[in-house]
Amino acid sequence: MDKSKIKVIGFDADDTLWVNETYFREAEHKFAQLLSSYETENKIDQELFKMEMKNLDVYGYGVKGFMLSMIESAIDLSNGKIPSTVISEIIALGKEMIERPVELLDHVEMVLEELSKKYRLIVLTKGDLLDQERKVEKSGLSTYFHHIEVLSDKKENNYLSLLEHLEIPVSEFVMIGNSLKSDVLPIINIGAQAMHVPFHTTWAHEEVSPQEDNGNYITVNSIKGVLDYL
Repeated sequence: MDKSKIKVIGFDADDTLWVNETYFREAEHKFAQLLSSYETENKIDQELFKMEMKNLDVYGYGVKGFMLSMIESAIDLSNGKIPSTVISEIIALGKEMIERPVELLDHVEMVLEELSKKYRLIVLTKGDLLDQERKVEKSGLSTYFHHIEVLSDKKENNYLSLLEHLEIPVSEFVMIGNSLKSDVLPIINIGAQAMHVPFHTTWAHEEVSPQEDNGNYITVNSIKGVLDYL
């Protein structure tokens, strides 16, 4: 990594700064239990994922879209026979996810405090605007960041548009995140630098094939490892 030109560091939020995907896995398990009289857990998981993919262009990312996909899946898997009480439980499951306290990952605040002394820090996350803004506020980390952006997606054009809007040259930017698909590879493709901080669980939609992975980035075991390079 060439840090000589770096002036701005972008951070993903979910599963980079705080826990997120773990709660989705827990919700999927509870959802499967609610529908256990209709299908196996494996089949329910598969159908829910298909529904989420079908709905991404409609609802976008985040808990609300996930909750609506659970409701649609429940209707389909039950052939329209799902009781309203179960629908209510699914809605409660979604609200529980939204209202959870923010659990910071280890060393996050220490790393942000150190990096903020030398660099301009920004958050680049995707998902539901209200939910992500709420999590940033709950996290207590907002004072470390010059800018917080909630994107509809994290593809090359999304990053290029934002960097241009913020007047950040690609050569002066590095992105840090847990998702190769969203936080790392698109950044490499536009000519910026990226660091991968893996999280212990990854949503199937965020997985990449070996053919997609160009390997032209640094991987650290935890966010604390970022300080070895920046």
